[in-house]
Amino acid sequence: MCGIAGFFSQTPVAASTADAMLAELARRGPDASNQLRLDREGRPAGEDAIHNALLHARLSIIDLRACANQPMGNADGSVWICYNGEVYDWEADKQALEAGGAVFNTHSDTEFILRAYEAWGIDTLLQRLRGMFAFAILDLNSQKVHLARDRMGEKPLVYALQDGNLAFGSLVRAVLPFLPASQRDFLPEALDAYLAHRYIPSPQTVFRHIQRLENGHCLEFDLATRRLSKRRYWQPAPLQQDWQAELDRAIAMRTVADRPLGVLLSGGIDSTLVASRLAEQGYTGFTTFTAAFPGSPMDEAGDAADSARRMGLGNQPVTMPADLSVDFERIVADLDQPFADPSSFPTWYLARQVSQAVKVVLVGDGGDELLGGYKRIGKHLRTRWRKGLRLPLGIRPSLDGKQGKLAAELAMRWEEAYALRFSGLTPGQRRYLQGDKPLARLSYWRDADPNGAAPHDGPAGLQTLLAIDFANYLPDYILTKSDLCTMAHGLEGRAPLLDHQLYQALLAAPPALRYTRPAKQIFRPLMHKALPADFFERKKRGFNPPLNGWLQGGLAPRIAGLGARLSGLSDGLLDAAAVDRFAEAYQQGAKQLAEQLLQLLILDESLSQLDRLRRQLP
Repeated sequence: MCGIAGFFSQTPVAASTADAMLAELARRGPDASNQLRLDREGRPAGEDAIHNALLHARLSIIDLRACANQPMGNADGSVWICYNGEVYDWEADKQALEAGGAVFNTHSDTEFILRAYEAWGIDTLLQRLRGMFAFAILDLNSQKVHLARDRMGEKPLVYALQDGNLAFGSLVRAVLPFLPASQRDFLPEALDAYLAHRYIPSPQTVFRHIQRLENGHCLEFDLATRRLSKRRYWQPAPLQQDWQAELDRAIAMRTVADRPLGVLLSGGIDSTLVASRLAEQGYTGFTTFTAAFPGSPMDEAGDAADSARRMGLGNQPVTMPADLSVDFERIVADLDQPFADPSSFPTWYLARQVSQAVKVVLVGDGGDELLGGYKRIGKHLRTRWRKGLRLPLGIRPSLDGKQGKLAAELAMRWEEAYALRFSGLTPGQRRYLQGDKPLARLSYWRDADPNGAAPHDGPAGLQTLLAIDFANYLPDYILTKSDLCTMAHGLEGRAPLLDHQLYQALLAAPPALRYTRPAKQIFRPLMHKALPADFFERKKRGFNPPLNGWLQGGLAPRIAGLGARLSGLSDGLLDAAAVDRFAEAYQQGAKQLAEQLLQLLILDESLSQLDRLRRQLP
């Protein structure tokens, strides 16, 4: 697990630019930091002749020796890799490569990917990798650069192509120094997308000239023609395998590490399933960690501690602070660009504490996307009667989030309107905050890829909604939060429920087994026998922090002047007076606006930081 960046330029790039890019990755990779600098012909470059560079900040998990550091090259220096992630179950393939003459100098997965690429090429490599990854492979023989992101989107990758020059990175902030000052402007549509969804959906980022690579996609950059092409390399399909065996295998292979390992355990089904299967397989010498919200009805620490005790596992609660104002700026910075999942804050605090004890954690992400566990799915399926019916109703400005929401839903295709079931500000609120200007789009979510979606073998419309979540909510929201909050503290999170082999095996399971109410009954027989009999009947509580306490406490001073700041930072997209009226409504008792007000405060801090950064860069 690491931070990666690099560039491929037709003109020399200052060494200070490479240094600035690498500096933004430091928190992701605290154990080592290295650069590969090459001239136009691929030879080692001096500080005034850098055309091509690979930059790497390492979090050491497998093979802690310096020889496993990156960027890593082959014997003659013609092929180089810069890689972030963890791939699993590659030992048999390594033996086959060695039998074919490959020589390994480490036992790192980085070197495995490098040798496998040399032997198989990029297409076979991508099909064979199992795990999470984002990488760049520079092949000086073919004059090609290959960039790829894993199937589910566990690892991030952003890039910028300008005038035949390509830069990439794990973070938006790591690519920004490469862009000239004239190309560091914010994208208005991205700001509106953030208002709509609490984050900026792929392929956009907050900057006009930086894009995010979608999950399951790869890029090829031709160093000779300077052309960039993108394609989807993986399409899930049902796999006739024993899904229970695949589950245990997916969990077991994610225990391999040369650093201490733990489990993030809530009171819910998914993380408890992971811990249950570990305990059943005999992996009991690790600690589980739980976020605790003392005094809150949403606190699951007691349930998690009880489950851990019954399974014979240790448990350490991590108490969340009542006031996050001291760390607010740092957390927003670690989220890279505007991102407003309220649970990011407790996730960040949990990761900070856990990283003091272990460097790898197993997490329960993915169960709801696999098995339709979100309540919003059922709610939206009840409106499927309208099918293709659309009513071109006008969206009126509205401070109240409920007013106009039905009109917005009916103005959208049924599939497109699903995005409103999980939204930040409603279309009416967005018009209100933007001074009654017409909205460019009602939703910025991507449609489900019909070639990449699961087969429509479930109840009518269910597979469509799951495929939409797979294309949007899972990679760009859930997994983005998990990656950014853990890697901010040099902590690697592994999600066995998102193993692609397990996912495809579950696709082959009968729909009646996969889609149950209550959800996830398919997992009931696999839970630890010591768990309470009513475990599956417990109400789903989520990971909800005390928003009103934050907004009325340490964050309250940030509300003053919010409208003017956001209007200036958004180049007038947001109306200062409307923003201030919105904030005033909350302060006068409209507590239902708490999450949206926090969203605006995050936007203010994030844009302020990014604005300072882009102005400070040469």
